[in-house]
Amino acid sequence: MSLSGKRILVGVSGGIAIYKTLELLSRLNKAGAETHVVMTESATRFVTPLTFQTMSQHKVYTDLFEESDGFIPHIDLTREEDAFLIAPATANVLAKMAHGMADDLLSATALAAHCPVIVAPAMNVVMYQNPATQENLQILEKRGIHVLYPNEGWLACQEVGNGRMPEATELFEALDTFFTEKDLAGTKILVTAGPTKERLDPVRFLTNDSSGKQGVAIARRAQKRGAEVTLVHGDMKVPVPIHVRDIPVESTEDMLEALKKEFPATDVLIMAAAPADFRPVEEQTQKIKGMDDGKVRAFSVLDTPDILRTLAGMKTDQVVIGFATETEKVLEHAREKMEKKQLDFIVANDVTKEGAAFDYDTNIVTILGEEVEKSLPILSKEEVADQILDLLR
Repeated sequence: MSLSGKRILVGVSGGIAIYKTLELLSRLNKAGAETHVVMTESATRFVTPLTFQTMSQHKVYTDLFEESDGFIPHIDLTREEDAFLIAPATANVLAKMAHGMADDLLSATALAAHCPVIVAPAMNVVMYQNPATQENLQILEKRGIHVLYPNEGWLACQEVGNGRMPEATELFEALDTFFTEKDLAGTKILVTAGPTKERLDPVRFLTNDSSGKQGVAIARRAQKRGAEVTLVHGDMKVPVPIHVRDIPVESTEDMLEALKKEFPATDVLIMAAAPADFRPVEEQTQKIKGMDDGKVRAFSVLDTPDILRTLAGMKTDQVVIGFATETEKVLEHAREKMEKKQLDFIVANDVTKEGAAFDYDTNIVTILGEEVEKSLPILSKEEVADQILDLLR
């Protein structure tokens, strides 16, 4: 996690979205970041400094004129910080920053900041759309301030529109992205995730237990590392990452057709999906009725298209990485698959191992290539994703 060991000053101004900032502090601390807080007087009317002190485990600063042992808050608070995030950033705070005002501790700290400054605007939709606010945001961006633009949605003022501060999870992801080295910038990466479905009838289908977690982790980490990412996916148990283009599909044939369109313009394909291997010879147009006679019923099936082999045959200079999910002779079967399907690398995992099955947030894999055999201990799926993406550097 790129946030581990980072020092982040969080500026809090007086807006109802302040409750999201408390959750953000909790997430940052769990990720290993060290957080400090500066509040405006208006912010203290929503939530007490003691609450933020409890969440950050550090003294909260509110007074512009407070000085102790030569420590001058508005000058010294950002000297050792890696970033200064202001969330929520009200229209008033944005106006002060845009015009160089420094009449309270937060605005003075922003003016004297020694580190990158990030703002997350939050306000009523009419205030947000006012030309003054829009011009202030443009001024701040021209000066190098990073803006995490608000979402559209239901606002506390009972109106619907722009002005809703991003959720704590989104703020957390934005900070993690901000601190992640962009070593994959300029690379187009095509990732697949999740299972496919092959329908027996309108209500039943053949599929597997894939959750999509590993593919989503790869897509998320690739995007954070600067890549342009497209995710082709089946029905997953986890959401598509923020800022990742996604193409949902149902069947293995659907996935193949989507990939054939995307593959020629991509640099890397990482096939982490688990497409169904078989499909019924014929999909029934009506629900198959149970007969309640105890007789065995057989369904004839055909192999689905071999996506990896098809795409590998279309290769020009793309890197193709496959997965081999096995239950026995894992490395032997994985190498056979890599050679048979002309892959550059393959990621082998034994789903019989504790911590490596589909629904876990961890994985245990061995990465194989022509001159590579790297066995990894149990890691989070995001850590596994980074190990795979490191092959591209």
